Amino acid sequence: MFSLYMRDLKLAGRAGSGALTGALFFLAVVAVIPFGVGPDLNLLARIGPAILWIGALLASLLGLDRMFQADAEDGSLDLLLTADSRHMLALTVFTKCLAHWTTSVLPLVVISPLLGLFMNVPPIGLLAVTLTLLVGTPAITFIGAVGSALTVALPRGGLLVSVLILPLVVPVLVFGVAAARGAMADPDPFLPPFLILAALTIFFSVLGPFAASMALRNAD
Repeated sequence: MFSLYMRDLKLAGRAGSGALTGALFFLAVVAVIPFGVGPDLNLLARIGPAILWIGALLASLLGLDRMFQADAEDGSLDLLLTADSRHMLALTVFTKCLAHWTTSVLPLVVISPLLGLFMNVPPIGLLAVTLTLLVGTPAITFIGAVGSALTVALPRGGLLVSVLILPLVVPVLVFGVAAARGAMADPDPFLPPFLILAALTIFFSVLGPFAASMALRNAD
């Protein structure tokens, strides 16, 4: 599994454009918001965590369709499907999800504090947004693995993947924003929505790989 993880990291590094595309898209989403809502710094500070989460969510969807499609094109997927058991294939999918999150989503988490400065988000809000993205975005990747596995046989399944998984990632978005706003607004709690967000990530880290592995076997 470690060899597969390092292989995917090296392949992503050679491709090079995945993380950059996501970061530029994230920047574009955050940059256009002040032009739409006006120069009210207090308003930008209030909606900043939600905008950062929405931007990170949309940017995370980029490239999900290529999680298994590249392996299907070069024949590597056939080798992965020769695993002895469904549990072994689920572990393989889990490893590929971690590699995808590391290369495509983790850079978004890293730059989120910088983009939060554009929205006048206070330091405690920047810390909360970064922490919630760090905990919540893996759930998006695990959910996206299911959509990617379902569309692996389609040549242009990128849009379909987004349509399939968007309803499932709404709870992650809701509790991520609630936790980030709770850290900034004194009456609102931070810990309960944050713990629910962590529970969602743990839940989908188990369900996502198993569901994706079954979809890959049925598509084979």
